[in-house]
Amino acid sequence: MSAPFESFTIDAEGLALHVRQRHASGTPAVLFLHGWLDHSHSFDALTAHLPREWRLVLLDFRGMGRSGHLAGGSNYHFSDYTLDVESVRAALGLDAVHLVGHSLGGIVSLAYAAARPEAVKSVFLIESLGPTAGDPARALERLRGFLDDSHRPPNRKRYPSVEAAAARLRENNPSLPEAAALHLARHGTEALEDGVAFTFDPRHRRRFGMSYDEAQWLAVQAGVRCPVRLLRGTEGLAPPEAVMRRRLDGLPTLSGAPLMIPGGHHVHMEQPEAVASAVTDFIRAV
Repeated sequence: MSAPFESFTIDAEGLALHVRQRHASGTPAVLFLHGWLDHSHSFDALTAHLPREWRLVLLDFRGMGRSGHLAGGSNYHFSDYTLDVESVRAALGLDAVHLVGHSLGGIVSLAYAAARPEAVKSVFLIESLGPTAGDPARALERLRGFLDDSHRPPNRKRYPSVEAAAARLRENNPSLPEAAALHLARHGTEALEDGVAFTFDPRHRRRFGMSYDEAQWLAVQAGVRCPVRLLRGTEGLAPPEAVMRRRLDGLPTLSGAPLMIPGGHHVHMEQPEAVASAVTDFIRAV
């Protein structure tokens, strides 16, 4: 049986980040970065199939899972998530790590690997190939959207039960299996007097005021120096074919063609053993 995960918080410039770790003295060190509005428990089924001797570190991004929320008047920015990774590395003394990122976590993984090439040994992407900011002409529209969203109150919707919250997750992501949705809801909600609410900061739903356009993102990912592997679900999300080809061609360290596994956007929760096998093979080969 695998060793249990220990749960603790670290400091990210005054913000408490929730981290879980298994086998602190193990090697190699692998840091998992979850998707937007998810949390570290989205990797539970996958990590159960990884080698027991590996050091596994799972982070809840700021304002998600059990990590702290920003103070009133603050907003979340993409670069903040790279700071979360930097803070975890510093707090745990991780000189160099393998990164496994799903969706948003994959985007952060590539950005961090480009910014800190000496600190990242490899990047394994799950359903992730960069942001979707699009054409530079959308910059003004994005800024207006950010200002509009800032006037929306940060409402935390209540649900009568964890099961109801899980059903809501499946409305937004129909390919998500019922058991996976329930697992996300159990670990991603908290009980309140009038039901349960998701723990993520509702301000995460606001649009970014600034983001990378396609040319900027290609310039960022061109800085990646470590091996990269991409895994996609056959029914998952993908950018337009031309965008995907351009981004794949712009990753000189990409290891082979994208690996396809039956499943949707949360394919690592649908096919955890198969995804874990792919992660294991890739990291062992690096």
